[in-house]
Amino acid sequence: MTAVAPANGSGEPGSGVELDTAGATAQEVIAVARHGAQVRLSPAALDAMAASRRIVENLAAGEVPVYGVTTGFGALATRYIDPEQRAQLQRSLVRSHAAGMGDVVDSEVVRGLMFLRLKTLASGHTGIRPVVAETLAALLNAGITPIVREHGSLGCSGDLAPLAHCALVLIGEGMVAGSDGRPTPTAPVLAAAGIEPASLEAKEGLALINGTDGMLAMLVMACEDLEQLCTVADVTAALSVEALLGTDRTYLPGLQFDLRPHPGQATSAANLLALLEGSGIVASHREGHARVQDAYSLRCAPQVAGAVRDTIDHAVVVAERELRSSIDNPVVLLDGTVASNGNFHGAPIAYVLDFLAICVADLGSIAERRTDRLLDPARSHGLPPFLAADPGVDSGLMIAQYTQAAMVSENKRLATPASVDSIPSSAMQEDHVSMGWSAGLKLRRAIDNLRRILAIELVAAARGVELRAPLRPSRASAAVIAALRERVPGPGADRWLSPELDDAEELIASGAILEAANSVVALR
Repeated sequence: MTAVAPANGSGEPGSGVELDTAGATAQEVIAVARHGAQVRLSPAALDAMAASRRIVENLAAGEVPVYGVTTGFGALATRYIDPEQRAQLQRSLVRSHAAGMGDVVDSEVVRGLMFLRLKTLASGHTGIRPVVAETLAALLNAGITPIVREHGSLGCSGDLAPLAHCALVLIGEGMVAGSDGRPTPTAPVLAAAGIEPASLEAKEGLALINGTDGMLAMLVMACEDLEQLCTVADVTAALSVEALLGTDRTYLPGLQFDLRPHPGQATSAANLLALLEGSGIVASHREGHARVQDAYSLRCAPQVAGAVRDTIDHAVVVAERELRSSIDNPVVLLDGTVASNGNFHGAPIAYVLDFLAICVADLGSIAERRTDRLLDPARSHGLPPFLAADPGVDSGLMIAQYTQAAMVSENKRLATPASVDSIPSSAMQEDHVSMGWSAGLKLRRAIDNLRRILAIELVAAARGVELRAPLRPSRASAAVIAALRERVPGPGADRWLSPELDDAEELIASGAILEAANSVVALR
């Protein structure tokens, strides 16, 4: 991949992406979807598209039945389409399949799926003309985001409705996000950007909508987010260990990888040890400690967060394979054959999206258990009830834990797998589907909940640590608390909590909390 300038004129030169025939990387998806990196097609990709297009045009000029080229679609594939109607066939396909409903999908998901569709077009296996792919790249580079609705994809035959809404914009129709984020007609936005709408020819409408791009984009971004949140969970767990007068001895290497060689567990345990190093609070009760063992939510923190890490690693492997794939039906093979296939079925992606949702639910659950322990005077080893300044007059963080528990409960519901729920469509021609798009959408909501759950633990644990004064926390904990205190005040009388919890979440999302911890220790 060759770097090019960014799309929006911001950032340093070389921050963009050049697509060739080999696929894309997760880092490139993130750069385009979240950071507006510019995209261009390599000469090799343009040549490959032109070569496969010649094959499609030869077939389109003939009378041999080829799915989606000389026939209808889905259950209508038995209908032969006359040559003079084949361009109309592609326009009709895009218009009819742009049938989504519901809330508008986040722009980063839409940009991700557009980029990934372009990635497959660049492979030279779709038979699309280079000019159509270049028009799609122009939309990305101009920051034009089609309005895509939540409902419409079954995760098989591609993310049909979401991709069709993008293809509709490509031909100058449909709606895009205006400068205020509201839906606005496409045509004047394209004209203002100097982009000529594409005029679709044989097979091109089908090539634009037949891919796993939406669910894959959500998987790539979920892995990125969860890798960060796993480390945040190590940070908040370490703070809770200090605040609850726990021990760091259970995280020693001899009790982790040496006995149970799960790499994720070893990573989280190493992080906890590093974060707690030099803690005066932990040292204060190391000798003559009355409690033989800490509660599971403390003692087993690396086992849970580590299992999440290992599941993310598996999901990354699946994502990397899919990023190297060319998903279309039919596909143009190197020998000139145009062949039908089932690679648009989203099962591999749907499964790992569901696996991750289970992990997210459990990681949030153990964080909530630590928070509840911090607030309960029967289990917090001397901390005031609900960490309140004047318990009874003040309620402290009582209701923050309610909010946390509500999100934990919702994440348990969101952990119900979508991929086990197939429903037949297209007059039973498409009789088994993956529901991967739905799995991706619910995972995104669960990840947002997890970030907020950890923010509440962060606020509670930091307050608990400060209430242990004059005992001093570790240097890493002190740095994290100092970063938090730039936005969120410490212990004191009751005040409006919601903005403080939002600020704590923002500090996690921005990376400020991990940056503070990493200023002292090198977390893995």
